[in-house]
Amino acid sequence: MGLSCWGRETHDATRRLKKVPMKVEEKGTRGEGNQLLARIPADLADLMLAHLEPVDLPQGLVIEQPGELIEYVYFPTGGVISIVAMTPEGDAQIEAGLVGREGMSGSMVALGTDRSPHQTTVQIGGSGHRMAVSRLREMMDNEALHERLLHYCHALSVQTAHTALANAKLKLDARLARWLLMCHDRLGSDEVPLTHDFLSVMLGVRRAGVTVSLHILEGQGLVRATRGLIRINDRAGLERMVGGCYGVPEAEYARLLAE
Repeated sequence: MGLSCWGRETHDATRRLKKVPMKVEEKGTRGEGNQLLARIPADLADLMLAHLEPVDLPQGLVIEQPGELIEYVYFPTGGVISIVAMTPEGDAQIEAGLVGREGMSGSMVALGTDRSPHQTTVQIGGSGHRMAVSRLREMMDNEALHERLLHYCHALSVQTAHTALANAKLKLDARLARWLLMCHDRLGSDEVPLTHDFLSVMLGVRRAGVTVSLHILEGQGLVRATRGLIRINDRAGLERMVGGCYGVPEAEYARLLAE
C-alpha cells in the first residue's frame, strides 16, 4: 500500500507521542482548545476528560490506514489533519477532508463502523487529545453525545461534498485559495507551514501547478510564499476569488454545533 509523500510512519508511532498540557475549555472560534469537546453535554464533560490522553501530533503521523481497525479517535487543539482518498495501489491520491480544532478524526466510529477506506494523516503538526475507540463507543450510549458527534459527521460530509464541487468547478489557483482559507480557519494564524510537495498531494496536481498558482496569488497580493511557509496577506481577497465554493460547510458547522 502506497503512502502519501509524508506518510511513511505507522500506528506504532502513536506509542511515541509526547504528552502536552490538556486544554479543552475554550469555545470561541479562535480558542486554543478543541471546539467539539468544548461543546459536549456538560454532564459528560468530566467523564470524557478523564479518558482523554493529551498528545503531540507531529507532522507526517499516520493515524488511520485504509481498511485497518481504528484504535483511537483524535481531537486536535492545534495543527491540521487530512483525510486522503487514494487508490489501493497508492499511485493516485487527493485530500477529501480537513480536520482541525473544530472536530475529530475517526468520524466513521460515530457512524457505527470501525475502519475507513481513506488514510488520515497529520498534515500540519500540532497537539490534541485522543481517546480509545472502545471507550468512545461506551460513551455514545448517551443520546445527546451521540447526536452531537453525528452533527459533526454531517458537517464534515458537507465539507467533502463542497471540496468535490470546488475540484470540479474552480481553477487551480482558486482551489488553492479555498484550501488556504480552510487552514486559516483551523490554525488561527496567518502563516501556513507547508511545502509545494505537500500542497501537490493535497490538491492532486503536479508540483509545478502549485508553483504557478502560488505565483498568481502572490501577484494579486493575497499571499506571500517562502520556503516551506505561506503567509496570508488578504483573507477577504481569497474569499472573493473562491466565491460560493467557500462558506457553506462552515455555516453548516456553525448552525449545528456553535453555541
